[in-house]
Amino acid sequence: MTFSTITALSPLDGRYAAKLATLRPLMSELGYMHRRVQVELTWFVALSDAGFSEFKPLSAEARTYLHGLVTGFSESDGLAIKEIEKTTNHDVKAVEYWLKDRFKGRAELEAASEFVHFACTSEDINNTSHALQLHAARAEVVLPGLDALVERLRQMAHAHAQVPMLSRTHGQTASPTTVGKELANVAVRLATARTRIATVALMAKMNGAVGNYNAHLSAWPEFDWEGFSRRVVETPVPATPGAPWGLGLTFQPYSIQIEPHDYMAELFDAVARANTILIDLARDIWGYVSLGYFKQRLKAGEIGSSTMPHKVNPIDFENAEGNLGLANAMLRHLSEKLPVSRWQRDLTDSTVLRNMGVALGYAALAWQSLMTGLNKLELNEEALAADLDGAWEVLAEPIQTVMRRYGVQGAYEKLKEITRGKTVRAEDLHGLIRSLDIPQAEKDRLLAMTPASYTGKAAELARRA
Repeated sequence: MTFSTITALSPLDGRYAAKLATLRPLMSELGYMHRRVQVELTWFVALSDAGFSEFKPLSAEARTYLHGLVTGFSESDGLAIKEIEKTTNHDVKAVEYWLKDRFKGRAELEAASEFVHFACTSEDINNTSHALQLHAARAEVVLPGLDALVERLRQMAHAHAQVPMLSRTHGQTASPTTVGKELANVAVRLATARTRIATVALMAKMNGAVGNYNAHLSAWPEFDWEGFSRRVVETPVPATPGAPWGLGLTFQPYSIQIEPHDYMAELFDAVARANTILIDLARDIWGYVSLGYFKQRLKAGEIGSSTMPHKVNPIDFENAEGNLGLANAMLRHLSEKLPVSRWQRDLTDSTVLRNMGVALGYAALAWQSLMTGLNKLELNEEALAADLDGAWEVLAEPIQTVMRRYGVQGAYEKLKEITRGKTVRAEDLHGLIRSLDIPQAEKDRLLAMTPASYTGKAAELARRA
């Protein structure tokens, strides 16, 4: 069978492949290889600048060439590494051998080739590569995807700030709000979750087989290997070949063979929290579409049901909810499993880490579905108004609250008697209001109130989001 989008095992590389074109180069195996090459060469160049007599600083020409190996890394390079791996059966060693092969014919680099992967364990390369992958995915996919949703929700919140809407608590009619205020709630929550994702420090270690710089100190016992590793990890990624080479991450000083992955758990939990907020949104919008509060713009040629031609289904919100659930199931497994390793190392994290892109892929796919769905919504103000006009019972709350203010005894009970379990009409409430022993101005204010006007500060809160 030939591999194609219809033979792919995962829908992320099949049905939805085109929607994840931005994420794929970052989180695929090719993206992983690319970062391994970047890390190996960053360590190599930094070693040349460490002051060792055995490894003099590399020339400008050599640095430019190595910089090009990183920036120009291609699919054909990845396939060449995979070919070497058929012999080594070790993916990191395959990268080392590929780099040494790229050094051939360049005397300066060939002479220094044994400093490729010098004193490193595979995990020194892998953990930094994973951090670089997550750094890129967060910057290029995760944050832009959430930012777009926050901005769209803000726009909708402001546009519909004053449109009254009947609330439902426990599925029953409740104090009115506005459409904009309900959308503002989500925008503010999502913005907070986005900030938490953005502020997780992405950690990396380069300290050898069990985290003690054993091999490093066997070669140069007096050298400050911890300080050197910190500089390599924390120095920004060079924009030009002549700048100091670094990875632009946060140094992890304590580890076993693997970086503890606690930061990954924090990051994945933060993404899952954002997704949970969006599941809440997807379900609510689905419900509002069902109530008729929103219509959906039609798309020419699109079919809602194979047998019921009238249907315009809220499929974008349903797809989003399903994919958010898949994303969170994987993100939670990642955050629960990755910080746990037997003794100084076991290999269970390796295969799990290869699925980071799958977890983020389902999330990114869901965010796109939500954006599509939100952009198709049209407010049905007539349905909103009709719903409010049939729910005069919600004014029992303000009436009894004003009664309490003026000391009317049994205020709550009086309103309960004429509203609970009954169809409440405006005239029923108005009759009670006129009979109250409260100032006439207060009576007039209550008599003028309608369910649509009883929205408190909803509009102000929506505009402020």
